[in-house]
Amino acid sequence: MDNVVQPENIPHSRIEDALAIVLGTLMVSFGVMLLKQAGALTGSSAGIAFLVSYLSPLSFGSAFFLINLPFYWLAIRRMGREFTLKTFCAVGLVSLFTQLHPLFIHFSALNPFYAALFGNVVMGIGFIVLFRHKASLGGINILALWLQDRIGLRAGKLQMAVDICVVLASLFVVSLPMLLASIAGAVILNLIIAMNHRPGRYRV
Repeated sequence: MDNVVQPENIPHSRIEDALAIVLGTLMVSFGVMLLKQAGALTGSSAGIAFLVSYLSPLSFGSAFFLINLPFYWLAIRRMGREFTLKTFCAVGLVSLFTQLHPLFIHFSALNPFYAALFGNVVMGIGFIVLFRHKASLGGINILALWLQDRIGLRAGKLQMAVDICVVLASLFVVSLPMLLASIAGAVILNLIIAMNHRPGRYRV
């Protein structure tokens, strides 16, 4: 019988968690900036925040932070205080970084379809970084992760269904071509999550 060396179940340190949350939120907020400058949308809580920002004086960052407030009750009851604290910090950082990115970078020529697709790719990678360190970006993410832990429903599949519904509800805000690009981007984002975030795939 072959001797297989099993990796040790070593948890992430607090410094590793902090750095990962900063890195993950930087990536997500950069993807959000691409979508915002292209006039595109995405799903989940971010999609709702996009709608609010397009239809009201509120910025995306402010809307995103406020929309997530009701979900912390579920997070602290079902996912624990550590998860809730990390998620609160992650949501706050995304809200902050989406305000700061445009101060340092602006695209004078940006293909909206490229932005819709690549922005969601960047966001998907950022989500995986956060999930691997037991954090999320609130809202539907909290519900999806809780259902995955409870009944084994993959987080990506639930988010994909909800995200498509949110984007379809945005038809009165964006043009049909941009809506289709936004839906394709949301599908790509959630495929990234579904392929890379499964129960039992990682040991820590």
